[in-house]
Amino acid sequence: MRPVLSPVQASGLDRASQARGIAAATLMENAGREVATVAAAVAGGTYGTRAVVVCGKGNNGGDGLVTARYLARWGVRVTVLMLEDAEDLREPAATNAARLAETDVRVRPFSSSTLDREVARADVAVDAIFGTGFRGFPEEEWAAAIEGLNEGGAPVVAVDIPSGVNGETGAVEGAAVWADATVTFGAAKTGVVLLPGAERAGIVEVADIGFPHDLLTSDLWLLEEEDVASLLPARSIETHKRASGVTLVVGGSRSMTGAVCLAAAAASRIGAGLVTVAVPEGILPVVQAVVREATFLPLPETAAGTVSADAAGPLMDRLAQADALALGPGMTTDEETASWIRETVAVSPVPVVLDADGLNAFARRPMALTSHRADLILTPHAGEFARLSGGTAREVEGDRVGHVRWLAAEAGATVLLKGTRTLVGTPDGHVRVNPTGGPFLATGGTGDVLTGAIAGLVARGLAPIDAASVAAFVHGRAGALAAARAGEGTTAGDVLERLADAVLEVRRA
Repeated sequence: MRPVLSPVQASGLDRASQARGIAAATLMENAGREVATVAAAVAGGTYGTRAVVVCGKGNNGGDGLVTARYLARWGVRVTVLMLEDAEDLREPAATNAARLAETDVRVRPFSSSTLDREVARADVAVDAIFGTGFRGFPEEEWAAAIEGLNEGGAPVVAVDIPSGVNGETGAVEGAAVWADATVTFGAAKTGVVLLPGAERAGIVEVADIGFPHDLLTSDLWLLEEEDVASLLPARSIETHKRASGVTLVVGGSRSMTGAVCLAAAAASRIGAGLVTVAVPEGILPVVQAVVREATFLPLPETAAGTVSADAAGPLMDRLAQADALALGPGMTTDEETASWIRETVAVSPVPVVLDADGLNAFARRPMALTSHRADLILTPHAGEFARLSGGTAREVEGDRVGHVRWLAAEAGATVLLKGTRTLVGTPDGHVRVNPTGGPFLATGGTGDVLTGAIAGLVARGLAPIDAASVAAFVHGRAGALAAARAGEGTTAGDVLERLADAVLEVRRA
């Protein structure tokens, strides 16, 4: 896994490195050289090419000044547009501004007309306007500079983060650069890993500029394929179905039979040796006709066709033989059923993956989840998360990492927050970012497939954080495989059918 740094952590890394004797000027020199290398490649070389570098204040602008010097040294015709007067720059940026006098770089004060003229004939533009500490809305000339880069037509290389993107959350509240590539230093920053900032960043290049490697630590990590491959459980030669994990999937109601079928099938596709499906007795024939590989447990039902409180006894008998419980898909918000769900979570002797109406049963009462004695995994999307927390989905999306950490600590659970860039967090504040997935998963039922996959991996022996991480990665990969054939017509069933292929692909890679 690769560390991902918040703006505060990135500043701390700078200070800690300088305390080790690595000068700020050295870090800036190395950063500018790395940006220049990428910019030259984007421009198609250095012979006969042009570049425009737009510089703000602070270290980000200083990195841009070094970039300009290197490009000019290599033969590129460079124009620097300054949003800050050179005499107002602090060290080491001020020294690098003065050094441009020794080169052929043309330095001009920023104006929209000058930027339009320069970017129109440039082979590459460098965005060194704002750094990772930016918050809020760019204003006046700063906003005009961003808009000029976006509208100019030249490919853009961003320094550390596209200007206008919130470095902490990836949020875009006003004008923000659309970069073709972003060169970030030491480690990726939160703003270029989380959406919508990640979309603005283009191709992200992580450059080594001399930070001591032992200082590159974080509590936010980006999952990589080799991480997932190393975590995937493997069956021994001498094994049997129960040794490969027994998953109990509880869900369904008279009006919703598909969700529990998808979850159960996904548990099998991820490699669980035995899956038992427990549903209201009235829909049992429907579920049996769809899920062929499972065993079944009919549960007493309410007049509305949902699981009734009388299901406690039969379910506990079966739970004693299980390794993991998936609870919630398609169960409705019937109050008797919701009360039964809360009691089941509290007394379950095995780890629980709680999704959909299982989460809705705890709406506005996340503290009630802390009574669960076994491992618990919560898998909300933003709307379900908001119902748990009492906030809004917009608030959740505005700070996904912060909200995951809050709920994980509040509930004492592993929390998987669905979405493009799914997050998996633990009560101690560690969060993993899943890079797979995309808009092809935005269709009904894909979350149920994910729930079943997580439960299947827990049953196979993975810890909750690892089961959720592996399932999210493989689920996103399965979605991509399905979308390659079906495009926007991809269904949850298509994703389910490619789940095993995704596992094989990860293993082979």
